[in-house]
Amino acid sequence: MAVISYIDAVNSALREEMSRDPKVFVLGEDVGFKGGVFKATQGLYEQFGKERVLDTPLAESAIAGVAIGAAAYGFRPVAEMQFADFIMPAVNQIVSEAAKMRYRSNGDWNCPLVIRAPYGGGIHGALYHSQSVEAMFCNVPGLKVVAPSTPYDVKGLLKASIRDEDPVLFFEHKRCYRMIKGEVPESDYVVPIGKADIKREGKHLTVISYGMTLHFALQAAERLQEEDGYSAHVLDLRTLYPLDKESIIEAAQKTGKVLIVHEDNKEGGLGGEVSAVIAEECLFDLDAPIRRLGSPDVPAMPYNGGMEKFFMLNPDKVYEAMKELAEF
Repeated sequence: MAVISYIDAVNSALREEMSRDPKVFVLGEDVGFKGGVFKATQGLYEQFGKERVLDTPLAESAIAGVAIGAAAYGFRPVAEMQFADFIMPAVNQIVSEAAKMRYRSNGDWNCPLVIRAPYGGGIHGALYHSQSVEAMFCNVPGLKVVAPSTPYDVKGLLKASIRDEDPVLFFEHKRCYRMIKGEVPESDYVVPIGKADIKREGKHLTVISYGMTLHFALQAAERLQEEDGYSAHVLDLRTLYPLDKESIIEAAQKTGKVLIVHEDNKEGGLGGEVSAVIAEECLFDLDAPIRRLGSPDVPAMPYNGGMEKFFMLNPDKVYEAMKELAEF
């Protein structure tokens, strides 16, 4: 298998799905001739032309609205929000229209739509280019919310999302784009939506995460094993809504100690829902209180490099939290 980057996996999935199905098209700001601000759609304009790779005005509500309308007519649009932060003007269309189309029509209509959104910090993007907004959408029945961590999962989940009959929000951590590389099959494959994945087997504590912080957890787990002799079990959620509750419960029961890690603010982040699942289903299997590690509960990511570093999680912070829990 070829070793490719996270962002190349995005591009590969889009290219393959557009080649496979003429109803798939891409739209968003600068996705065409420029190839996207992060180059995720590079080369698609040249290969598929301006009718299937659409540059849009700087109007997220229009991007979502056009995509929802096209989906209702049988197309499979893949809309890009240039940054996840910019999704706010489109929330009404996504939540009130796309997510409810199948339900309000009693199954007569559906909305096979994917909205890609780069999220997260670590690139000095400051307030409006660094936010983690995924938890805002994880209580909207009718939506599926996906946040892959590896190139393999990116490609497989994006292909599965494009083929899905319902709307999918596909969050891509922008710091992973060129930093994270991995083996990806050249043959066609999909990764099922709604299924978590064990990224590391362990027996002393369980870490549940997704996105960039999943890699921090894996690095911290290696250090914890080498320096302290504790073995960490690491579960990658991959799909944030609907959660794979069965895998979460099994991972919690395996070790009896659980740490949930995400870059989003701790309060109101997805960790609270994961904690609730564990508390409801396997409380008496636990040997320690459920722990959460998230970003500070402040309004937004700072621009200043030192402050951004203070705000962001990293392998050292995750290691300290893991060690404290292991020694409980």
